[in-house]
Amino acid sequence: MFEKYLIEHCSPTLASIKTANLFSYTFGKDSSPESSIEFWNKCMSEKGIELILLRKRDNRALIYVCRRKKLCEDLSKDGVAEFLREFGYCSTDADYSINRLKTRISESFDFPHEIGVFLGYPLDDVKGFIENAGANSKCTGCWKVYCNECEAVKIFEKYKKCREVYSRLWHSGARNILELTVAA
Repeated sequence: MFEKYLIEHCSPTLASIKTANLFSYTFGKDSSPESSIEFWNKCMSEKGIELILLRKRDNRALIYVCRRKKLCEDLSKDGVAEFLREFGYCSTDADYSINRLKTRISESFDFPHEIGVFLGYPLDDVKGFIENAGANSKCTGCWKVYCNECEAVKIFEKYKKCREVYSRLWHSGARNILELTVAA
């Protein structure tokens, strides 16, 4: 079941065309998300993929799947440090930032919208979402777009095609997840 979530929700990250993806995973009484995360981290570390448990509540886990190298690049982009500082981030170091994000998620019932930066969304769209309270977007796909609509639509199509291809190859048994995951 965990593999299915990786394919359905994280294909663009596995294909190295997106910084990160996020998914909610329901687990049973006799299983733990930590063991699945540990297993997949061992399998995917040489491919540059990391799975991180952001939150665990009752029988649900929020799992962040990222390419740390791309995340570091995104966190060092112009304006990101200043933007994150508004939400209490004192550094754009990846480990620190992920831990701060975990804290923000656990402290609030509202979802911290700066997570868009951690998912590789354009900073201007993340800011636009916050400033507009999610309304008034030019279009919606993987995120709500406030700035470069044409470019975003192309990216959404690229992600959709990736998910379709990965899903077809995985469901048919032609490729397993490790074969589908692009090396760093």
